[in-house]
Amino acid sequence: MVSLQEYENQVPIAWCPGCGNFAIFNALKHALVELEKKPHEVLLVSGIGQAPKLPHYMRCNAFNGLHGRSLPIATAAKIANHELTVIVIGGDGDCYAEGGNHLIHASRRNPDITLMVHNNHVYGLTRGQASPTSETGFITKVQPHGVISLPLNPLTLAISQGASFVGRGYAGRGDHLTALMKEAILHPGFALLDILQPCVSFDHTHTYQWYEARVYLLGSEYNARDKLSALQKAEEWGEKIPLGILYQLQRSTFEQMQPVLNNGPLISQKTDPHKLDAVMDEFT
Repeated sequence: MVSLQEYENQVPIAWCPGCGNFAIFNALKHALVELEKKPHEVLLVSGIGQAPKLPHYMRCNAFNGLHGRSLPIATAAKIANHELTVIVIGGDGDCYAEGGNHLIHASRRNPDITLMVHNNHVYGLTRGQASPTSETGFITKVQPHGVISLPLNPLTLAISQGASFVGRGYAGRGDHLTALMKEAILHPGFALLDILQPCVSFDHTHTYQWYEARVYLLGSEYNARDKLSALQKAEEWGEKIPLGILYQLQRSTFEQMQPVLNNGPLISQKTDPHKLDAVMDEFT
């Protein structure tokens, strides 16, 4: 049996009191424990930001990389060792701005990794500038006249580019979020889980009260295999915001389509250093 204590890492947490990151942090630990994942079987990959600090606070394998560059690292890790449960942790700035191009191509390639995005509509680490998901008119110290760009919709983007699992959770619904995380982790392929998270310091619009008045759970009658319905649900925002698995299908993973991996993950394949000599001779 795996326990929550096995994931405990005695590192001071730097998030603001009341931050939605705490609920996401707790939900992830519970999801991994309920899935009987041991710390040495899990790799958390992150970039830069308040959300990507999460791996620092957990006792498991972790790789903290460059801003927005987590998905290529996670893909490489999964190719090298299929037995790892690879989870990318990021914020809306880290994953949708600097890392937006990698989101597109991860959706296309379908590696067996899970991307969990803490979406709080601001850059929390650098004190509240607008992020790609900030709504038009949102006022910050950097945008004193309000954001003029349209907000990015990561759900429609991922669905349109072939992501095989697209879901949305909310930090205020811990049990539901834990269940969603388990589904995303178990899904064989690229899973995007966008998690709505109030920022108590820099976003005084999207508060817990604001979300509670709007979020609702997708019912059992909803068909997550219907791409058109998924796109329509992904566009719902404002008065009603759906939570759950918006889209899911089964297709070959990136690893399954690589002939070099037919004999297993790279970590288990035997190598012959002498074969490199013939390659190097071509350059002499």
